[in-house]
Amino acid sequence: MRAAPEDFLPLTPGFFEILLTLSAGEAHGYAIMQQVTERTDGRVKLLPGTMYRAFNRLSEQGLLEETGERPDPGVDDQRRRYYRLTDLGREVAAAEARRLAASLSFAADQDLLGESDG
Repeated sequence: MRAAPEDFLPLTPGFFEILLTLSAGEAHGYAIMQQVTERTDGRVKLLPGTMYRAFNRLSEQGLLEETGERPDPGVDDQRRRYYRLTDLGREVAAAEARRLAASLSFAADQDLLGESDG
């Protein structure tokens, strides 16, 4: 029996950011590192060793997979590994996004986001 997406929650920030990045399409490791750093304004930084351990773990859990496809060798380094979400990975990312959205909604209701006119 396949695990439910909620069984993987909560995700670490790094795991969630990797899945979130791959939700836009496949990417190689260095591009994922750059996108996470940019999207989080540097609050989440994936170092190469940590990131590749995360890829291994997420792959073992069935949330992402390495693709065998490569762009044109003339425009890409053949040493790069490309990754994409599995269907389960997309479901887990969506479940985590919903979990975080519910927490943010409660925080907003409690005026914890600094957005009140107060």
